[in-house]
Amino acid sequence: MMTNMDTPTQLESTKGEFVAAFRRGDAAGIANVYTAEAQLLPGNSDFVRGADAICDFWQAALDTGLKDTTLQAIEIEVHGDTAIEVGLYTIIGGDGGVADKGKYIIIWKNEADQWKLHRDIWTTSLPAAVS
Repeated sequence: MMTNMDTPTQLESTKGEFVAAFRRGDAAGIANVYTAEAQLLPGNSDFVRGADAICDFWQAALDTGLKDTTLQAIEIEVHGDTAIEVGLYTIIGGDGGVADKGKYIIIWKNEADQWKLHRDIWTTSLPAAVS
């Protein structure tokens, strides 16, 4: 079992895989960093459960023209084979401008000595669009 001192570095490595896949437009690569029982909890949506649904969700997001993302951890708490991360995200659109930015919480699970995203929830910090 990996030590807790290694965990922040390992989480950053997995997030690096997520970001690299995002930049490639590789939804399957993004889905690969989630556990088999993972759930996304996006705003204005129901739960997104399981690898196929997560892949489809990210493919639909990438198909809107999203090109890049950053994920910045603010705090990480490790509890055995589970870690909780709170952070900030920014998503860049095809025009190079900020498509969204906000905050997130990831609940991580260590499966077979590999940290993967288990629960992923985020919310925008941008003002609501005026109708």
